[in-house]
Amino acid sequence: MQPSVSQPRVTAILVAADGGDHLDRTLDALARQTRHPEGLVVVDAGSTDGSTAGLEFGGSAALVRLSTRRTFAQAVATGVREVAPVDGDGAGPADEWFWFLGHDNAPAPDALAELLTAVEIAPSVVVVGPKLVHDDDPARIRDFGESMTRTGRSLVLVQDELDQGQHDRYTDVLAVAAAGMLVRRSVWEQLGGFDPALPDVDAALDLCVRARLAGHRVAVVPEARVTSAGPVEEFGRKRLSEGRRVRLHRQAQLHRRLTYAPAWSLWLHWLTLVPFAVARAVGHLVAKHPAAVGGELAAAFAVAFGGGVGRSRRVLARNRSVGWAAIEPLRVSWRRLHERRTTSRDVELARVEDAPIARASFLGDGGVWVVLAAAVLSVVTLYPLLGSPALTGGGLLPLSSTVGRLWQNVGYGWHSLGTGFTGPSDPFTAVVAVLGSITFWSPSTSVVLVMLLAFPVSALGAWFAVRKVTTRTWVPVIGAALYTITPTLVGAVTTGHLGAVIAHLTLPWLFLALLEAHRSWAWAAGAAILFAVVGASAPSLLPVLLLAWLVALVVGWRRAHRRVFIPVPAAVLFLPLVLAQVARGNPLAVFADPGVPSATRTPSAFQLTIAQPVPDWSGWLPHTEALGIVAWVLPVVMAVLTLPVAVVALGAMLGHRWAVAGAALVVALLGYATAFGATQLAVTGVGSTTTIVWPGSGLSVYWLGIVTAACIGLDVLPRLAPVAGLVATVLAGVTVAPAFAAFYLQTATIEPTSGRVLSAYVNAEAQANPDVGTLVVDPQPDGSLSVSLERGQGSTLDDQSTLESTALTLTRSGEQLTTLAGNLASRSGYDPRPALRSLGISFVLLDDAGSDPRAQAVHDRAAGAIGQDALFTSIGETTNGQLFHFDGEVDRTSTGSAAAQATHVAYLVVLGVVFGAAALLAVPTAPRRRRATSNRIEAEEPATTFDEERDE
Repeated sequence: MQPSVSQPRVTAILVAADGGDHLDRTLDALARQTRHPEGLVVVDAGSTDGSTAGLEFGGSAALVRLSTRRTFAQAVATGVREVAPVDGDGAGPADEWFWFLGHDNAPAPDALAELLTAVEIAPSVVVVGPKLVHDDDPARIRDFGESMTRTGRSLVLVQDELDQGQHDRYTDVLAVAAAGMLVRRSVWEQLGGFDPALPDVDAALDLCVRARLAGHRVAVVPEARVTSAGPVEEFGRKRLSEGRRVRLHRQAQLHRRLTYAPAWSLWLHWLTLVPFAVARAVGHLVAKHPAAVGGELAAAFAVAFGGGVGRSRRVLARNRSVGWAAIEPLRVSWRRLHERRTTSRDVELARVEDAPIARASFLGDGGVWVVLAAAVLSVVTLYPLLGSPALTGGGLLPLSSTVGRLWQNVGYGWHSLGTGFTGPSDPFTAVVAVLGSITFWSPSTSVVLVMLLAFPVSALGAWFAVRKVTTRTWVPVIGAALYTITPTLVGAVTTGHLGAVIAHLTLPWLFLALLEAHRSWAWAAGAAILFAVVGASAPSLLPVLLLAWLVALVVGWRRAHRRVFIPVPAAVLFLPLVLAQVARGNPLAVFADPGVPSATRTPSAFQLTIAQPVPDWSGWLPHTEALGIVAWVLPVVMAVLTLPVAVVALGAMLGHRWAVAGAALVVALLGYATAFGATQLAVTGVGSTTTIVWPGSGLSVYWLGIVTAACIGLDVLPRLAPVAGLVATVLAGVTVAPAFAAFYLQTATIEPTSGRVLSAYVNAEAQANPDVGTLVVDPQPDGSLSVSLERGQGSTLDDQSTLESTALTLTRSGEQLTTLAGNLASRSGYDPRPALRSLGISFVLLDDAGSDPRAQAVHDRAAGAIGQDALFTSIGETTNGQLFHFDGEVDRTSTGSAAAQATHVAYLVVLGVVFGAAALLAVPTAPRRRRATSNRIEAEEPATTFDEERDE
């Protein structure tokens, strides 16, 4: 029997999109309704799982198949067009309604009856929605009413709460979800249905807002219950990335903002779309949501240039009959929005507060004391460096005098080192620039501070790293002490290997960050920055770092999305240099030590085993030779002194934490292999010879692994563990005692300096001509000459380049320079003026020869030849050697092409973006406790968008 036109006529629009797990249950639930819909249209929105293949309908039911995938809103619009209107009788038009369902929206048997009861009681209600509950847990609410903020952000009023009827008395809402929505057909057609510009999310919210502004009511019916498997943007999708989700919601919000905005402010909203998106992208980074950055920017560009706003504004204006003030009580206030945001923070705070108490307290369990002891050790050991503005010697030189000059040497561009070249700088130059920028008033002071703070910072990092893998409160103190007094750190400090010092200090923090990277973006970003710093400071560690990263990815593959980006900043730093060295046919030169090239004697494999980076046994060898001790005694004694640490480390494999100890020993083995490989790689030229890569950086990894395993062994030992730890530390300290006294024994390579590289005479000339050239001639013990060209006030640490020090062949200008120096150092008929003029050389500095007789002979011959040349005027002896001045005119040297300068700026921008993003992510954020608030889902004031008398 056909229903009377005076009765509501309902057509259910059921959308299926790969809904094989839910569709049959939803169809059965429709069949069990106590109040059946008069019609049914099933829309197959491009399913590929065959879930609708066996469906056949007749009579008042129909099946519509779409060839391509459609969203829920688009499929609903298609289904509505399939429903022919019903003519009313003489009493008035037919009362038709559409009921929208998805394949996962199985309604309770009385759901439709309850919805119709609500609209029959309140005729002004034209849109109603059910209480959406979880399909796998109907006792939990999925969605119960929707609203938005004043800026257009959509919000679900009640979500993921246990349903105890606590919200059932609130029915008047701004909007309802699309799933389960019952809407009057006449209103649907009047409002134009869902906005085509909102195909994914917020289509239902927008429809309800337009219905409200047209003077109608929207309500939720708590008695009507419908299941839901997830939000509408996930409908028919197997997986939705976080970036895609952000884009869909933000694009819908921005579109509605432009649609709802007053005409006079529309242009302002449009102009600020992209700038605000950039600012919000930075905010996402600070809030540790990097996946949202791309979605934020894409949404802004899509709304700004995608169109569709004009049509939406015309539809809204055509049907609007009340002002925005009428629905203001139904919007979410700023106070309510703040409460919702802090609720999620409370969950995180509760998790942190409920976490186990730290195994050791830095203040209460000796951490602060071991750091203070290391600081005292630093003051005593490095006392001559206190108050010095700069350091020189070994691998050190002063830094440039200005921060601008520091950053000018970073990246790809023109480098004035030697005869000058265009190419990439060492990644370590960026580290040096950051250090110099910290002490911007005196950049070289930052290097002094690094050396002075090396011991306490090393102890601090090691203490926290060891605490991570141990339980006893005193064990981290032992680990911090052992890691601080290692020969690798003391040797790097006293020989001026700044990069190796920085790598040693940051390795424990990188270890911690890699372990914690899966927990948050802050740890992952911190690991990325530390990865880049360690790699740039000690390139020989790059293979170990990459291997550790790959192992971390495999072990923590379930949360690998945070760790996968860790090497990106380092890759950005190293890519130009790698490409340049590969193009030159010298790829292994990438692993060369940054800084001033300095000769390193090769230690034996046995010495590497005892963590000795140089063959002088941490300064013991000269003293034992003076005492006439047999040569083989010292290695045996050194081995015995370090044996307790090795025994405890290996003994950790016998305890219940053998797996962690084994991993630490594997790391130690990789570090040892790196150190041994460094002793076999000689790619850097020093004078007339080449030198090996500094093995101390690999030994820092080796020693960190050994110390970690030893501390795990101490952690599981019986009562004698504290005594064993103390004995091992004291004996290890004895092995490096002479190295700590290097400044007092006059064996240290580095020394304090005023920051001036060349003589005062050259510095004065450089004030007027910053590009003035000085040819530096250094006699070598083998009777040859080492030649270099320095500009301005002299070479600085940030000027140095491994491209220059690892060059396989001389450039044309380099050959010209060597020819010039060779002829100047001997009497010949060579005319040096063309070369001096083209190379811009105004001074010649002849270095002191030292005590070597062959070098002294070369020095005397060169001094006589230059001194008797009428083209030169002898300035006299300086602290750096004998200085001569060329009296002729010289050309101004090149400062690089415009293309090189543009590339330099572009590369700095790339570095700024990559490392700026990582730094923003690495900034820690902490949740705050929220005050108790009301659980009401709407404001106290009732909505005024309808006529109360119509419902009586």
